[in-house]
Amino acid sequence: MNNYYLVPMWKNENNQIKNHLVLIKAQNRYQAMLIAIGSHSNMNRDSDIVKDSSYTDWHVGMNYKLYQECKSPKEIFTYMNRGVTIKRNNETQETEDMGLFNVNWNDYKDAILKEAIPEIWSNDTYPDNGMLVNYMVHTFKKLKSEKKVIETKEYGLFNTGLFTEFYQPIFAFAAPDKSLSFMTPYDLGSIGIDEYPERANYFEDPSLLLFDWHYKINVHYKHILDDINNIKRLPENMQKNKNILNSLNGSIETMKKRVSANYKLAIPQYFDNKIQLLLPLCLQSDDIPDLALVVTKVGNVYQGHTCLTLDMAYNNARLIAKPESNWLNANNK
Repeated sequence: MNNYYLVPMWKNENNQIKNHLVLIKAQNRYQAMLIAIGSHSNMNRDSDIVKDSSYTDWHVGMNYKLYQECKSPKEIFTYMNRGVTIKRNNETQETEDMGLFNVNWNDYKDAILKEAIPEIWSNDTYPDNGMLVNYMVHTFKKLKSEKKVIETKEYGLFNTGLFTEFYQPIFAFAAPDKSLSFMTPYDLGSIGIDEYPERANYFEDPSLLLFDWHYKINVHYKHILDDINNIKRLPENMQKNKNILNSLNGSIETMKKRVSANYKLAIPQYFDNKIQLLLPLCLQSDDIPDLALVVTKVGNVYQGHTCLTLDMAYNNARLIAKPESNWLNANNK
């Protein structure tokens, strides 16, 4: 399948070199680059440039459409870095500047915290409100996939999913100069905006939010116990314990009984475009969780992919909602 890619090129007009952004139709970005190179230099098939064997006419068709003239290569790359996407509608191309929210969310932590209900966004793994930054990055990505981000020539807007202390939704508002502010519906109404995008939706299938203890859990033991990075997530006194397999299996069986008695112990997270559940594993004490087992429902079984530290689990769960469970909270110690 071909897509359209934005590529910098130059063109000789009346013995004067002019720089352009062009739309190039290609199968991938690498092929688009090859087409651009071939269009510039009209290279032949004996060139030392590596060619995509599935696209034999890579330099012949001049397969591009002028998008915008720029004064310099620097201006071209500055424009590209603003985040441009290309829409395809049948065989026509439409271009839109979608870079209003191409920002470093670390720069906006204080502004968000000033408006939002106070909560803990830091832990040892994600210091300095690192969980808030992760939340904003992944929330925006999910909203983009759901087409819930408004971006026009006049402004940009999306629903952060956060609330003020008066439970008013907080929206991220981008002005034409790309400055960002965080507003309530009242604030937006004061500047004439009455269209408010919805929050991200993670709950298309509510049944995935409940753990069914009747189903077997297939545990990826090799990933959990044989990967050096994952072993480090285990309690230190258990990392070299020769009985760790039995301890892990026993903890899983106990966990299934506990969750069957209290469904709120299973906490949802969103990963890889799927709803997964975080389940508490108590490896050292019967009632103090050490890790969270991550499971995904596949048919009539759960796939137990990995174990997360409680810091990691809270960070992931917070994307959907602030966890209210006693075993997973922002003060995991």
